[in-house]
Amino acid sequence: MKFGVVTFPGSNCDQDMIDALQAMGQEVIRLWHKDKDLSAFSTDDMIILPGGFSYGDYLRCGALARFSPIMSSIMAFARKGGKVLGVCNGFQILCEAHLLPGVLLPNAGQHFICRNTYIISQQPNTLLTAKAAHRPLLIPIAHAEGRYYADAQTIEQLFAHGQVIFQYCDAQGKITAASNPNGAAHHIAGICNPEKNVFGMMPHPERAVFAELGNTDGRLIFESILSGTASRRQHPTPDASLTPQSKAL
Repeated sequence: MKFGVVTFPGSNCDQDMIDALQAMGQEVIRLWHKDKDLSAFSTDDMIILPGGFSYGDYLRCGALARFSPIMSSIMAFARKGGKVLGVCNGFQILCEAHLLPGVLLPNAGQHFICRNTYIISQQPNTLLTAKAAHRPLLIPIAHAEGRYYADAQTIEQLFAHGQVIFQYCDAQGKITAASNPNGAAHHIAGICNPEKNVFGMMPHPERAVFAELGNTDGRLIFESILSGTASRRQHPTPDASLTPQSKAL
């Protein structure tokens, strides 16, 4: 498996993501926002949209980056089943591109928030959570527009289909009003698409990889990605286009 990390004008967490992945022994390819050719990547690989302030957050967070030349290629890559992860500003871009539902609104209180925050997943069967579910993870956040919002029907569908992959919680894993740092609907910190190959999260797992920084909980998220991809290679999903009769032939 290899990773492609996109740099947009204004990205400032791209190198952090590259450092974290390389520290875990992974191959990383740098991608520029004007690149269109993703032929080096297979559906076993992952493209990552990192945090920052793409295009200075002018107009609206992620709204301009959504029209970068590389995004049409990423959208096609995702439709083929390729894996895509957006972190913070990357999550905002994925929502603007309609690869994920909902929007990221200004934080409740209208303040930029930069601190460690606990999140928890109740979904062990996604690529990001296989080794990280059912336990609080201490992961940094750094955003001014991180308040996830979607209409009631969309929220209901997200929970019904197991698409809410992370929620803000306290140190004991309890989801309380006090543990919601930005006012996100239903404490949502991360979601995925119905096909579970496109992921967005506001917290920064790449900032919780190095022991020197006093926190390695982010490693569990990356280890989940790596173990999940290896498992899929060993046990490929049957071709859904084959009928039960044709599979027996």
